[in-house]
Amino acid sequence: MIILRLTKDLLKDMKITPVEDIHEASLFSWHVNIYNLNRRKQIVFVNDLTRLAIIIDGIRTGQIERLKDKFMLTLREYLLQEGVPESWIDTYAEHGAEIVLSKTNNRSVLGTMKEVTWFVEDEFINNIERLKWRNRIIYKPIDYKEPIAFFIESIKDLNEGGQE
Repeated sequence: MIILRLTKDLLKDMKITPVEDIHEASLFSWHVNIYNLNRRKQIVFVNDLTRLAIIIDGIRTGQIERLKDKFMLTLREYLLQEGVPESWIDTYAEHGAEIVLSKTNNRSVLGTMKEVTWFVEDEFINNIERLKWRNRIIYKPIDYKEPIAFFIESIKDLNEGGQE
């Protein structure tokens, strides 16, 4: 199960009520927020464990199923572009067969999410290039690692049976 932890603004925009008290390994938990870039609604996802950021657009108010689908599709496409073996992505996606919506619960992740939206520019060829740049910025909460390297290391451990 993957948990999407939506901020109050996004819960209101999607017109949903969150599930309370859901617990899952932090590798499968993502904080999600909404912001505007060039007057277009963008939705940013930040992984609780690795601080990996995924940004999507084209989601309108109330389109929660489309948000879930586009998130998993963008995550898969991005990880493939980063050279992650497809079998590792499939193993991670198996956990995403069920996506549960909850509310935010980690101020550190919220702080990282705010940083992600500060430094996102619109001068990239496409979203994948933006994500490649974004996920190579190091963060203190993950011991000054790059989010993409830490995420790959974590799903490698998952595939080798080290984490569940």
